Amino acid sequence: MTERIIEMFSKAGITVSERQSDQFLTLFDFMVEYTKNVNLTAITEFEDVVTKHFIDSVLPFTMMEIPENASFIDVGTGAGFPSLPLLIMRPDLRGTLCDSLQKRCVYLELACQKIGVKAEIIHARAEELGRKRREEFDIAAARAVAALPTLAEYCLPFVKVGGRFAALKSVNEDVSSTENAARILGGEIEKTLDYRLPNGDGRRLAVLKKISQTPTKYPRSSANISKKPL
Repeated sequence: MTERIIEMFSKAGITVSERQSDQFLTLFDFMVEYTKNVNLTAITEFEDVVTKHFIDSVLPFTMMEIPENASFIDVGTGAGFPSLPLLIMRPDLRGTLCDSLQKRCVYLELACQKIGVKAEIIHARAEELGRKRREEFDIAAARAVAALPTLAEYCLPFVKVGGRFAALKSVNEDVSSTENAARILGGEIEKTLDYRLPNGDGRRLAVLKKISQTPTKYPRSSANISKKPL
């Protein structure tokens, strides 16, 4: 199965070492076993997990420059995507994984130990943590299903001026609808890239650059973000 992981990543133009392939296989086995008791993912077939979780987490970050030893926060990480695959591929990065469910955070701590990566795991709501750790990270990332203007309000406050927020979205996402939110939050849309996974599924990467500090009133409460998106 490790050879198959190497082969599948290769089809996406990504070189994976034997050690990294072993880490991915360990993560797959652990996640599938753990999800029998804790709802982590509905995707549990081997090739689906490799494509729709592992490659889907790594591929977009090959399309943007990430400096050596950069810090990043994965907002609403869930089962650890994109952060865990990214840390397997880039162990130099300093990762912080934020999720609002304690049972997922317990899983993430164990998963990091299993695959041999270091990360800070934080049990918190993104809007609350965003008020405490403002402008701290080089990169914020999210693969959540929320609309991009909503994600921008959760994520941009974490990002240093000069840093970036990377949103991993479907091809149906209207990135231009985020221009106003980005401006209010101290950012701008730097680029939008459409690409495909090896199975043909379409994806869209939106990269927002932080150009000035986020006003201290943001992020608002989740109720206000939902009620009145920027």
